[in-house]
Amino acid sequence: MGFLDVILGRSKPVRPDLDQLFAVPSAAITLQAGAGFLPTGLGSVCFASVEGGAFSRVRDEVRELLDADTATGGLPVEFSQDSYGYTWLLARQSPDDVTTLVNDLHAVNTLLRDAGFGPQLLCSLVGFRDAEHRPLALVYLYKRGTFYPFAPIAGAGERRDNELELQARALLTNDLRLESDLSRWFPVWGAPGL
Repeated sequence: MGFLDVILGRSKPVRPDLDQLFAVPSAAITLQAGAGFLPTGLGSVCFASVEGGAFSRVRDEVRELLDADTATGGLPVEFSQDSYGYTWLLARQSPDDVTTLVNDLHAVNTLLRDAGFGPQLLCSLVGFRDAEHRPLALVYLYKRGTFYPFAPIAGAGERRDNELELQARALLTNDLRLESDLSRWFPVWGAPGL
C-alpha cells in the first residue's frame, strides 16, 4: 500500500483464501452442537456468467470432476442460472460427508480461478437445516475471503431470520473468518443448496 493510499483512506482488497473453506466441517460440528443445525449435503458456487470456448472447457472439467462420483452412487452436478443472470453450480454429497462437499466446492473454485475466471467468482455456500426444517447457509464471499450466515424464513417470501443469523455468528466466531460488515451479508434468495 502506498503513501497516497494511506492519506486517501484506501486499503488493499483482501485476497481470497479458498483454503478458508476447509474450516466449514469444524463449523458444521459447532452449528450442530450449539444450535441443532445439520448439513444438508448440498453446496453451491455462484459466479458471473461467462461465454466462450475457454469457459466451456472449464465447465466440462468441473462436470467431469464432480460427476465422477456418479459411478459410486453420487449425484451429478447441476448448473442453473438465476434471475440476475448469475450461474450457480450445485454439488451434492451425503449429509454426513461435509468434508467431501467442501472439497468439491474448493475444487470448483480452484478450477475457475486457475482458468482465469477468478474475477467472476462471487460466493460459495453450504446448506444446513434444523429439526424444524429452518434453512441456514454458510456463505463464503470470494472477494472478501470471509463467511456470513444467511437464514431465509421458509415460506415468507424474501424475509430473513436476523436473530438466527446473529446467533450463528456468535457460535462461529472461533471457527470461521466472519464478515464483520453486516451490510455485506447479502441475501442469496433461492440459491441452489438452500
